[in-house]
This record gives sequence, C-alpha cells and structure tokens, in this order.
Amino acid sequence: MPDWIFIIGRSLFFLLLLFITTKVLGKKQISELSFFEYVAGITIGSIAGEVVTGLESNMFHGVLALIVFGFVTFLVNYLAIKSKKFSDFAEGKGTVVIKDGKILEENLKKEKYTIDELSALLRQKDIFKIADVEFAVLEPRGNLSTLLKRENRPLTPKDLQMKMPNEKEPQTVIMDGNIVDEPLRCAGKGRGWLYTELEKLGVTLDNVFVGQVDSYGELTVDLYDDKIQVPEPAQRPLLLATLKKAQADLEIFSLETNCTKSKAMYKKNAALLQATIDKLTPYLNG
Repeated sequence: MPDWIFIIGRSLFFLLLLFITTKVLGKKQISELSFFEYVAGITIGSIAGEVVTGLESNMFHGVLALIVFGFVTFLVNYLAIKSKKFSDFAEGKGTVVIKDGKILEENLKKEKYTIDELSALLRQKDIFKIADVEFAVLEPRGNLSTLLKRENRPLTPKDLQMKMPNEKEPQTVIMDGNIVDEPLRCAGKGRGWLYTELEKLGVTLDNVFVGQVDSYGELTVDLYDDKIQVPEPAQRPLLLATLKKAQADLEIFSLETNCTKSKAMYKKNAALLQATIDKLTPYLNG
C-alpha cells in the first residue's frame, strides 16, 4: 500500500477516534469549541509539532495529514449548516439541567457534571440559589444559559414603562493628547467646539489620554493625571432644570394674574411645556 494512502486512512481513523473520545468525555472538556473544532485543533497542533520538531520522517506526510484534518473539519461545518440532524450529531444539542427551580439529575449525570460544577457555572452568572432559576440549558459548546424566574429578574426600564433613548457608539476624538479628526467629523463636531469643551472642563489637550463624544454630543475625558477630578457633563441636567423652572414660572403666573384670558394662556402653555418635559426627561436626566 502506498504511504500516502496509509496517511489518509490513519488520519481519518484518528479523527474518528478522537471525536468519539471527546463525545464520551462530555461538554465540559471543550468549553467554547465545537466537538470537531476541539478534535481538529488539538490534532493539527500535535501533527504540526511532530513535523516541526523533525519526528516525522517525511514532511509531505505531515502536510497531507494537516490537509486531511482541515478539510474534514471544513466539511463537517458545511454539512452542519445544511443539515440540522447532522449538526445535532456532530456538535450536540443543548441539555436542560434545571427546570422550574429543580435540577434534572439524570440529564446532569448524562453530561457528567457534578452539583459543584453546576453551582460554579451558576455563580459565574451571579446566581447563588438554584430555586431562583426557571430554566437552565447546558449548551453544545459547554456554556450554561439560564433564565431566572420572573420575580427574581432585575427590573428594566420597560418593566417600569419608562422610555429610554437609543444609544450610539461613542466617538473617540482624542487619543494620547492628539485630536482625531475623522471621529470628530462623524460626531458632527469641529476643533473649535472641542477646545471650548476642554476649557469648560478645565483641562488641556496634552493632558488628555482619551476623549470621547457620546450620542448626546457630550465630551468625556480620561486624563494622564488620575489625581485631577474632571467634572461630569452637566448640559442636559441644566437644560432639564431650566425647562422645569420655566414651567413652574408659567404655573405661578397663571395663579397671580386676575385676567381670565392671561390665566388661560399661562395654563395652556404650562401644560404644553410639561408635556415636552415628560418627553425629553429620558434624554435629559443625565
């Protein structure tokens, strides 16, 4: 039998053997890698080590084995995309280990996890009480996905029926004491505005390590000298306070005037300004 046929056959045999071994060992051995990625990764590394250190007498044989493992891994990934059944076989399926706050012992044993190991995965998600978990799934790549019971989930603005503004990516406009013009243009600002904002903060450009402009057009800076306290941007809170004062003034005017027509005008505009404040508060509360 020619050597190259022997190498291909040996590569396929060891790939299958390592795959079966990894399946037997379970998900906790592979963490974020899929089964075939894990198998191919350690094997390709071993083959490359053999070739580089000269333990493989024929370099072509080592290269051929690397190509075989690489091609088989690519083929497995391709077939996994095309076929759900093949994907379940090659990469595995998620296993439910907690349901309604109770551990499913049989599923846990099937994946060869202990209570301590499951508890460690839960603690990584800041969960210390199993009874608080509605649903937990051990994913094919070894990570644990959890869903807390509704009463144990953190409150969100949506739960409180609060409107929140959309956030955009901050633009880094200063790096190592130098202005970066492209992000500054993307933020819709210019150098004149930047120097004015730095003056408001009481800092100099050469002392700024990083400066960013957020989606509200406010500048925040991190200085080389950490002992210097930089004031927080206050434009939005000040604007909100000004609007509230104007609305309160209109309410006072409506109470102080004796003119029916003026009183109605002040009340109407106070109500309009209050509606505007209600809409802008999520954006201006800092």
